Amino acid sequence: MVINTVLSMMAYDYPPDKLGVYLSDDGGSDLIFYALLEAAHFSKEWLPFCRKFKVEPRSPEAYFRTAATNPPSHDSFMTKEWLMIKKLYEDMKIRIETTTKFGSVSNNLRQQHKGFCEWDLVSSRRDHQTILQILIDGRDPEALDVQGQALPTLVYLAREKRPQYHHNFKAGALNALIRVSSKISDGPVILNVDCDMYSNNSESIRDALCFFLDQEKGHEIAYVQYPQNFDNITQNEIYGNSLRVLMEVEHPGFDGNGGPCYIGTGCFHRRETLCGKKYSKEFKAEWRSENNRNSEESSSALEESCKSLATCAFEQNTEWGKEMGLKYGCAVEDIITGLSIQCRGWKSVYFIPERKAFLGVAPTTLMQNLIQHKRWSEGQFQIFLSKYCPLVYGHKRIPLKLQLSYVPYNLWAPNSLAMLYYVVVPSLCLLKGKALFPQISSPWVLPFPCVVLANRAYSLWEFLSCGGTLQGWWNEQRIWMFKRTTSYLFGFLSTVLELLGLSKATFTVTEKVVDEDVSQRYEQEVMEFGTKSPMFNIIATLAMLNLLSCIGAIKRVIVDNKTLDLLALQMLLSGLLVCLNLPVYKGLFFRKDSGSMPPSVTLFSIIFALLASSIAMY
Repeated sequence: MVINTVLSMMAYDYPPDKLGVYLSDDGGSDLIFYALLEAAHFSKEWLPFCRKFKVEPRSPEAYFRTAATNPPSHDSFMTKEWLMIKKLYEDMKIRIETTTKFGSVSNNLRQQHKGFCEWDLVSSRRDHQTILQILIDGRDPEALDVQGQALPTLVYLAREKRPQYHHNFKAGALNALIRVSSKISDGPVILNVDCDMYSNNSESIRDALCFFLDQEKGHEIAYVQYPQNFDNITQNEIYGNSLRVLMEVEHPGFDGNGGPCYIGTGCFHRRETLCGKKYSKEFKAEWRSENNRNSEESSSALEESCKSLATCAFEQNTEWGKEMGLKYGCAVEDIITGLSIQCRGWKSVYFIPERKAFLGVAPTTLMQNLIQHKRWSEGQFQIFLSKYCPLVYGHKRIPLKLQLSYVPYNLWAPNSLAMLYYVVVPSLCLLKGKALFPQISSPWVLPFPCVVLANRAYSLWEFLSCGGTLQGWWNEQRIWMFKRTTSYLFGFLSTVLELLGLSKATFTVTEKVVDEDVSQRYEQEVMEFGTKSPMFNIIATLAMLNLLSCIGAIKRVIVDNKTLDLLALQMLLSGLLVCLNLPVYKGLFFRKDSGSMPPSVTLFSIIFALLASSIAMY
């Protein structure tokens, strides 16, 4: 996955001598280094092939997957080259996967490159020196592909980590990359992408530069943000992963209000704005930037001189993480960094090209999805409660409408309290026979169904207009309920506990590699549970509570049909929640595969739902 992202970046339709690709391996793995070394060798064949036949996409895995088993041409010359490149790729893939399964790089492979010696000094992934290796030096006249064309610079970096220093998660890794790249290539524009987001459009750099180089407004633009898209989305999006309304409706609205937020991947930045430069009307970009590299300096000497830029102590008593680079102290460093850039006077652009610029890997299990959104909601709420609250930090710095654009996302976490009320309280009152809404025969009941129907009708139209399906919209409603009652609730509690000094900030990486049977269930759009988790305990308990309240209400109506007039809206709400939770009931009682709810979760949910129902009734 990582090397396909790297190869797709190296293969951009852009002069290779002006292109540098840097891989930040925060796990410090010699297996990743070996895979990158294999990619460097393969790029000598892959890049000319992409140029000659205008290949799209330029991730080998994605390209050969879309091209299936046969070359997409009747040209015998292309067929011959296509088959040769595919064999080279498959051979490389087998070597990498074999080495990965073995768990370590063999001595024979270690002799291929001096960089493997660095791992002799590594104590652990959390305690090691800076490992910096220039695998391809774009300024080296011998760094050529098989057609004699220059290759892009390719650099591996595992910044120094020591137990006594806080490494500041992804923001710290990106700041180390910014400093190291300033010495090696010093490109005036920086693109950052996550390791699972390969380039799907070879002209993305040129598209972004059209904004930066615009004669009228280009000097105001700090960054160009592309949407986050995924290539493993199923037809009906069982986990609502596409975020299609967010990316295709809300973020363009953000753009219209003064500039989109920075979402952490698929974003082209001006280097100087990312490093803290304030906007001024007199600003003029110096595109012919001079870096600090001596033209006669060897790659080995350059590696040694740059290692100090990625040490733990380098940032001590500096502005890095405060006024320079990405901001520290927040789980969503991207959002807070983009906001601070806009507050320094810069503008941003959101661009949706006809051909998607980047495609990534969406979570393929419910737990992955919930963990990801827990981190996002927690970070967003931290921003709202900090000095970087858009309404405070952005006051008189950015337009009010742009300040307000940030706020709904900042309040994802406390929104969980409202959702919990609607999921729990009406159900408990229904068991007791207490009405929360006007009688169905009363004219005062009309606003409730009118507002609900109008809101959901608009939501459905919005989703369908973005290319979704009716079933996909229904799945998204379910996932929003799950996220608001678990991810956002845990994000809210974590933020409050951290403010009280009772817990410390953590950064949980969303796992993207899954077993084959899990992938198969995902493709079949069967919801994945399978693990013990407090989040699943909550989901299952709420599902059982609504099922019990629905059964209790039906029983009450059978005994006394006059109660239907009084409790109709509550019964409708409870019935809708039961319908949304159908996959949960299947996981609790009917499924026998490894993706079903664990027995302990089933037992827990039944006990607590019965206990809550008994308290409500008696």
